[in-house]
This record gives sequence, structure tokens and C-alpha cells, in this order.
Amino acid sequence: MPVLVAALGYFVDIYDLVLFSIVRKKSLLAIGVEEANIERNGLWLLNIQMIGMLFGGLIWGIIGDKKGRLSVLFGSIIMYSLANILNAFVTDVTTYGILRFIAGVGLAGELGAGITLVSEILHKEKRGWGTTIIATVGVSGALLAGWVGLNFDWTTSYIVGGILGLFLLLLRFGVFESGMYTQAKESMHEMGSLRMLFTNRERLSKYVKCIVVGLPIWYCIGILITLSPELGKELGVVGDIKPAYSIMYCYAGVTFGDLTSGVLSQLMKSRVRVLQFYVFGTLLMVIAYFFMKGVPVQQFYLLFTVMGIAGGYWVVLITSASEQFGTNLRATVTTSVPNFIRGSLVPISLLYGLFQYTGIHKLHSALIVGVICCVAAFIAASKLKETYGKDLDYYETDEVG
Repeated sequence: MPVLVAALGYFVDIYDLVLFSIVRKKSLLAIGVEEANIERNGLWLLNIQMIGMLFGGLIWGIIGDKKGRLSVLFGSIIMYSLANILNAFVTDVTTYGILRFIAGVGLAGELGAGITLVSEILHKEKRGWGTTIIATVGVSGALLAGWVGLNFDWTTSYIVGGILGLFLLLLRFGVFESGMYTQAKESMHEMGSLRMLFTNRERLSKYVKCIVVGLPIWYCIGILITLSPELGKELGVVGDIKPAYSIMYCYAGVTFGDLTSGVLSQLMKSRVRVLQFYVFGTLLMVIAYFFMKGVPVQQFYLLFTVMGIAGGYWVVLITSASEQFGTNLRATVTTSVPNFIRGSLVPISLLYGLFQYTGIHKLHSALIVGVICCVAAFIAASKLKETYGKDLDYYETDEVG
């Protein structure tokens, strides 16, 4: 039951997370934004959502360690479900931004709490299977978002996401708290302490490495996929590039990538080697993107699928992050890491804009940023400790890093 509920929760999470990228253009046009300002306003709103996720990642992570994993699963879904329903009624960019920020804060709690709960419940050599199921089912939520975005109005798309979240809320009443957490709560150890995380060099180093490994995933989604209409035009792609199709093709690949990477990490009994392999594959796909000059739009979409497969190491990364830390910091780390990765889209997009400001062409700017993200991620993955089969029933202390 915890695996099922966490998987469905991540499904709704991904639906809501990518929905803005799908309805970005038509929603902004509908509230009166001029065509020439769509890219600028769209990036601003996406960054606002990601900033919300940065704050939410820390807030929900601390709550998850101090108050329990279930408290996050309940609180986060209520927040982002209501925010998405209200999003259907916005009439200006400012209100749109406020609600995307609130939705971002709410979305930040879903994945980390689910992965933490399942990691602590399942046997140490089987938890990778559980997290693989969560990610594989979860990322397919983007396919539903794409279908709804194509066939219904943008307002209806937001309302559907909110209703799905509130329905899922009912299923969560049948899920129980992790026994490992309950024991930790009764101990004398400090729970959910940012001080312990950020003032210990070894712990901070592990934390930063986990974040850096995920940079290529959100670079691809936030820049190459979200801005595919604009970048595709610069490449001379033949045909009309629809954001909904870009997301659907990409996440079809991500779904398969998460499944294969999760299975491989179990069969190879290694998280680190799988992360290195998929990051390198992502680098190759990023470079390939900029060689798609003048191709038909369907061939461009096909590249998105292959890129999604290469970037489908999210499940292995978040599982590894969960396994890197003790029970008293696990929810804080597992919840904040994916959201700092998502939030990294803010500096990534700023760097993309900075290169253009200095006179570098839009395509070259995007390529340079992508290579930087992938190379940094590969180095970070190489320096992570292997955690497959690690016993998670331990605590972080001030004496031992």
C-alpha cells in the first residue's frame, strides 16, 4: 500500500509539475500577454515555481523528520491541489506567479516523503524495486498532462490536476508511519536539523554531490524541452512544435529510463555506476540536440524520447540520496535534494540568459550550459559513495560525519 500510494502521489506530482510547461503559451496568451513576451514571462513563472520548490523542499523535509513522513504526504498534496484549482481562474501574470509559487512549495514534499517512507519500510536489498515502481508510475503522469493539455482548455487542465490530488488524499488514510522513523522519534537524537547537515563538511559534500548529479535532468526539461518551440525555430525544424508533444515524447522516454535504470541498479548492485552511465548518455543527447538542424518535427520529437531515456536516472539518484544519510536527517535530505535539483533551473536559466546577454547566440548559449551541467554531474556521480544494500537503521550525530 505505501508503494502504491507513493507511486500515485508522484504521478499527480509530475502531472502538476510539467503542466505549466504544456499550457505556458496558451495560458499566457489567454490572460493578455503579448506573443513577444511569452518566453520571458514563461521563464519567470517557471523560475517562481522552482523557487517555491526550493523553499518547500527544506520546509517539508524538516517537517518529515520532526513530525513524520505521513504529515508531509498529507500536507503537501492539499497545498498544491488547491493552488492548481485556483490557477484555473487567474487573469494576470502576478496572480499566476503567486499561485505557481504556492503550488511549487506544495509539490516539493511529495516525492521525498514517499521515497523516504518506502526506503524505510522495505528490505534493504529490495527497496530499489519499490522506488523504481514509484518513479516509473510517477513520471507517466506527464503523459496524462500532455493528453489533457492537448484535448482540453488550460483552465480545465489545472482543475483536473487539483481534483486528482484531492482524490489521492483519501487513499492516504490507509498508510501507516515508518517503524524505523517511530523508533528514531523516541530516541534522543536531533531530528531534521539543518545545522547538522550544513555544518559538517562530509555531510554537506554528499548533499551537494547528490544535487549536482541531477542538474542535467532539469536542464533538459527546463531549457531544451520547455523552450523547444523557440530553440526548434532557431534550428530550422520543419513543422509546428507543440509543447504538449515535446513533454509527452520526453516523458515517455523518462518513464522507460527510470524503469531500466532502477532495474539495472538492482541487477548490477550499484547506484554509482548506473548514474555515471546515464549522465554520460544525457551528455550525448544534449550534443545531438543541436545537430537537428532542418529536421522534420517528428524526428525532433524522437530525439526527445531518447533524451528522456538517457535522463531517466531520477529514481536511482533519489534512492541513493535517501541511502546516504541517517534516519534523523533522511526526510530532510530526500525531500530537499530533488527540489534543489528542480530549483537549479533558476541559475541554469539565468546562466543561459547571461551568455546571450554577452552576445553568444541562443543555441550556443544553451549548448554551453548543457555541457557544463553534464560534466559537473558526471564528476559528482563519480565521487558519491556506493549505497546499494546499505543498512538504513542508523543516525547522524555530531561526533561522526
